[in-house]
Amino acid sequence: MTSINTNFSIIRLKTLIELTGLSRSSIYEKLNPDSPRFDPSFPQKVPLGARAVGWYQGEVESWLKSIRAVTASTPTNQ
Repeated sequence: MTSINTNFSIIRLKTLIELTGLSRSSIYEKLNPDSPRFDPSFPQKVPLGARAVGWYQGEVESWLKSIRAVTASTPTNQ
């Protein structure tokens, strides 16, 4: 039985949308340095072919954990 290291598994846009809850346009805004919504910590896309891209699942999971850590440490207004 082989185990798959999810750090190097590649996910496609549809899965990225499901994991992050972001729309396609929001994802590409986070990747665009010219956008006011640019996020340098957001995982970079990986070219898979002439017109195909993916993202490393491990990088996406790390980014989600970092977002969770920031929101967990932010006090809420009551």
